[in-house]
Amino acid sequence: MNRLINIKIIKTIIIIALPAIIEMALNTLLGIADTLMISRLINKDALVAAGYSNQVFFALIFIFTSFNTGAIAMISRNYGEKNFKRLRKVASETLTLNLIIGLIITIISLFFAKNIFSIYDLTSTVKDSLLVYFKIVSFSLVPMFLSFSFSATLRGSGDTKTPMKITAIANIINIFGNYFLITGFGIFPELGIAGAAISTTVSRFIGLFIYIFILFNNKKTVHINIKNMLLTNDVLRPLLNLSIPGALEQFFMQTAFIVVGIITAKLNTSSEALFRILINIESISFMPAVGISIAASTLVGKSIGEKNKTMAKEIAKASSVLAVIWGIAIGIVFILIPELIVSIFTEDNNILIIASLPMFVAGFNQPFLNYMISMSGAIRGAGDTKALMYITTLRLWTMFIPLSYLFILIFHTGVEGIWYAELISFFFFSLILTRRYLSEKWLNIKID
Repeated sequence: MNRLINIKIIKTIIIIALPAIIEMALNTLLGIADTLMISRLINKDALVAAGYSNQVFFALIFIFTSFNTGAIAMISRNYGEKNFKRLRKVASETLTLNLIIGLIITIISLFFAKNIFSIYDLTSTVKDSLLVYFKIVSFSLVPMFLSFSFSATLRGSGDTKTPMKITAIANIINIFGNYFLITGFGIFPELGIAGAAISTTVSRFIGLFIYIFILFNNKKTVHINIKNMLLTNDVLRPLLNLSIPGALEQFFMQTAFIVVGIITAKLNTSSEALFRILINIESISFMPAVGISIAASTLVGKSIGEKNKTMAKEIAKASSVLAVIWGIAIGIVFILIPELIVSIFTEDNNILIIASLPMFVAGFNQPFLNYMISMSGAIRGAGDTKALMYITTLRLWTMFIPLSYLFILIFHTGVEGIWYAELISFFFFSLILTRRYLSEKWLNIKID
């Protein structure tokens, strides 16, 4: 019987995870397409400008979209409890919170763009292009944050297909917009990097309008109500209690990445370039685990709402098994064909020669990395965001950063030192997460 239940759980996880994985893949493909189009249709200066701009935007996205983590936990639990009135209230107030965050960041981005990028030593040509791109894309921050809120509402209620479809539509519009506006086509003028920025902004607004059309439909069980958008302590307090730890976790994580970047900057150019490539490869490799994590988060919250903690624990276990299986499979690929994988991103022989050892170590990292992502998602779905913040911060700042410094700057291992540090910190973090899972304390978190 348990085996049948587990198979059923795994099927449910895959059904919810797959659209989320496809959505992430679409976003990755859009990023690649954007890079190629800006590089080939404009010039390298424009590519660098867009790169620096997106680096800032991505950091903001990682930190502030954590506020939707709490929303997913609350919405999924309300959905399991069949408390749809409360669900609609949480969804509506989350939208208001994202609107406020989006407006604040937009104002800061527009008025302090020069100050934000003054820390970088850039040529005047790159800086001019950067400011044009950054200021135009800043106008898309409000629709982007509102879309994140709508997506959290749908995902929390188990619908990952709709966000995937909307992302696909927005991405197609973005790519065609790039083609028409960067070099000019028919009635469309040649706008260069401004065209790329306008295309991004327009596609995000269109995505937002689709979300509004779907979620402001009062006939649906899960919908947004304008009357419910006024912030109340009843919703805002638990929402912030759940979300702020997630935001702090992302802040410490992004800061840690900056510090690691400073450490790797001490390496030679080829090693530093390989580091950037390996980060991209690793980011793509764990996409399925992120999708599984989203499914686990939703299903765990729903199960706890249904007062079925045994099911919640089974979902956490099944999702982690799936993620580890994927991690082992992709890890074997990393170990067997390292140079072939890296050659997709570069043809530089100096980089390819030194790629094998870091990729070999990264291959052993994969099962632990994917396990961490999936189990964290399950625990996060139960609302145990504070424990994850403490565990992640300790891993980064007491193990990963010091070990990276030790391997790179003291032992002079080369870029593989980063992945030695990852392997050690991932191993211990996985043990701590497993202990948290077995304790079952995460199943008893009150979120209202």
